Amino acid sequence: MAISLQKGGNVSLRKESPGVRALLLGVGWEIFATPFDIDISCFLLGDSGTVVHESDFVFYNNPKSEDGSITYLGASLHDKASFSVSLPAVSGAIKKITFVATIREAKVRRQTFGLVKNVYARVFNAATSQEIARYNLTEDTSLFTAITLCEIYRRDAEWKFRALGGGFEGGLKPLAQAYGVYIG
Repeated sequence: MAISLQKGGNVSLRKESPGVRALLLGVGWEIFATPFDIDISCFLLGDSGTVVHESDFVFYNNPKSEDGSITYLGASLHDKASFSVSLPAVSGAIKKITFVATIREAKVRRQTFGLVKNVYARVFNAATSQEIARYNLTEDTSLFTAITLCEIYRRDAEWKFRALGGGFEGGLKPLAQAYGVYIG
């Protein structure tokens, strides 16, 4: 049975799923307005909290990290967006893999995450399909056009999953810049 996390909660992936080497991370939501376009992306972050290389920004238009450890898979049977994560392939320079959701053209369409319901992020052991942990976003996001959902991070030699749930104003461009990626 998956561990249900609240904002800020974390879980040891090794303790909950011994021997885990590959993960699937799925994200989902419900929308009651159209047109509405949500993008899920991830940033591979070094010690400074920013990307090591600009290519450490993985999304639908750059679906694989430079080291090959992260692949954007798009929608799956149960999730609106998903990623595969090969933990042994993650470069030693990477300390965190942060997953974010952004609303495309949010300002023009006057949309925020307040119009999105039942947002979740969940992580699976890819080899066993065991759901390890799940985070159901319950925080008020009515002012935000971007959300930092969760992260997989390295603590010593161990990988953990943490629920973040932080809102961010301004959409993808300022969020990406905060992580060291500059979008024109």
